[in-house]
Amino acid sequence: MTILITGATGNVGRPLIDHLLTAGAHVCAVTRDPDSANLPAAVKVVASPFDGLSGATALFVNSRALGDQMAALIQAAADAGVRRIVALSAINADDDDARQPSRFRGDRNREADQLAVGSGIPWVSLRPTLFASNFLGMWASQIRAGDVVYGPYAGASLAPIADADISAVAAHAFLTDDVLEQRVPLTGPQALTNTELVDVIGTVLCRTLRYQEVPATVFSDRFAEMGFPEGFSDAYLAMLAPTVEHAAVVTHDVEKILGRPATSFRDWVTSHRQAFAAGPSL
Repeated sequence: MTILITGATGNVGRPLIDHLLTAGAHVCAVTRDPDSANLPAAVKVVASPFDGLSGATALFVNSRALGDQMAALIQAAADAGVRRIVALSAINADDDDARQPSRFRGDRNREADQLAVGSGIPWVSLRPTLFASNFLGMWASQIRAGDVVYGPYAGASLAPIADADISAVAAHAFLTDDVLEQRVPLTGPQALTNTELVDVIGTVLCRTLRYQEVPATVFSDRFAEMGFPEGFSDAYLAMLAPTVEHAAVVTHDVEKILGRPATSFRDWVTSHRQAFAAGPSL
């Protein structure tokens, strides 16, 4: 099996490569800068996903990495005889665009799902919830600078998933038929409010941290200052608002598929402790 990985240097793609190599698969990785990708020597590296289709038997689709090439690549994969496609989608892919903040950062989760399902290739659509790594971008700088995290809806809840768990499930989807032609919703093991998430980080850091709820306008201005694209904050607010009254969905598919519990938020923070620790920006 030769698997073509798009988004190969990302938080999901890079660990996925390691899983596949360990299992004995051949991997071809797409990266815009092959000379500095620092991928294992066993990996074939290409700059264009179309260059990697020759000899490929399976394809991992990362919509943000592919951009406008996604539809054409999936069609080319079907024409080339690719026998499996695993698409990275999202648990909220079917929601209105206005409740999908990741769309404002380039993700096209709904389209990735639809194109994979309609490709004629045996498919798996992975639908993770919010990546735990998003808290590095949203909160780490605040925590390094002080003891208060400012944001909306202190009582809103999330069940963030460790990025590495998504990679492990993706590898399973390539190497077995267990989830073939399924849409697989993936979450962390527990729904936690924003207040509770900050408390977890504080416990790991041995610090007393506090989540301070702020008005939507203040939140939006702060995210704009941090470089998040226009529209992101409004969509994030719209996604969070319903979870104030109804806790975020928790699934147990990670445990069912991998045979071990999904990584807890506390364990994920522990493994990324240094990124939250006080000191120079990392």
